[in-house]
Amino acid sequence: METQPHEILHQPPVSSNEAHNDDVSNHSREAEQKQDVSREEVLQTLQVIASTGKFWHDWDKLKSMLSFQLKQVLSEYPEAKLTSEQQYASLGESYIELVNKLDEALTCFVDGPPFTLQRLCEILLDAKGIYPNLSKLALALEKNLLVTSTLTICTDPYPQATAKVPGHQEKTNEKENPQPDTAQNVTAQNGVEPQVPDKDEVMTEADVGDDMTIDMETFEGDKSSETNSEPNASNL
Repeated sequence: METQPHEILHQPPVSSNEAHNDDVSNHSREAEQKQDVSREEVLQTLQVIASTGKFWHDWDKLKSMLSFQLKQVLSEYPEAKLTSEQQYASLGESYIELVNKLDEALTCFVDGPPFTLQRLCEILLDAKGIYPNLSKLALALEKNLLVTSTLTICTDPYPQATAKVPGHQEKTNEKENPQPDTAQNVTAQNGVEPQVPDKDEVMTEADVGDDMTIDMETFEGDKSSETNSEPNASNL
């Protein structure tokens, strides 16, 4: 009995760049799946730590927040989209290797966060504003993670009011509370309300000239009448 040979399905070759992009995408998806809190909550938590230098969350939960934000920040740099060859030329290692190295340096802290936690949060909140390229950011993060001392959880009340106000909300507040105009500022500073002449009280130069001419003619007429009346009174 003859058997039909099985057809061999040939998959098209995958370029190294496509494989690298798939690895980056899978890496980002894994980070999102492991993260059980919203990005907004992560940012608010890091803002509190950056402003106080203390932490109130369970370290395992906070560690996952930091890991999530770390991967998000690293993925926003253009070096993450380069080919492996270009990454080795720019970073000395691949993007995936860099991310794994920094993430492992973070997760190796078991008892608590590194004592450089405040600086780490400051960097992760404004990475591109502080470090324009990925290599400098990686060096700064590695420097702050290669420490041994740790922090203990804070027992003080959680500072609800320390979170920063988003930029669009600040603009909204400015619209709701507009600054007083210049005239009002002068009133507030000097305590005297500036006098604004009413338009009905404003006289033009032509009006003033006409009134003065009329008044002078009337005055001269009255004076001549008084002069003429004086001889008459003498005659009497």
